[in-house]
Amino acid sequence: MAHIKSAIKRIRTSQAANLRNRARISELKTIEKHLRAAVAAGDAAAAAEYAKKFSSKLDKVAKTGTIHPNRAANKKSQADKLLNSMAK
Repeated sequence: MAHIKSAIKRIRTSQAANLRNRARISELKTIEKHLRAAVAAGDAAAAAEYAKKFSSKLDKVAKTGTIHPNRAANKKSQADKLLNSMAK
């Protein structure tokens, strides 16, 4: 256990940030799961809607520093490829 006041505060703030980041990542995973399910079901309209939501959420999460911007770009690219695979 930390004894210094600033260390105690740092533990508190990092725990709060950890909860925030986990919630954001969990939401991302849920949207991605819905997107993949819509593509698997062949529902183009729902897949397009989830892809748009997923892309937007990725940008927001990358902007806040929860995930690396390059990871967000890779995920967006994968989602686009998945969406384009439906057109064929």
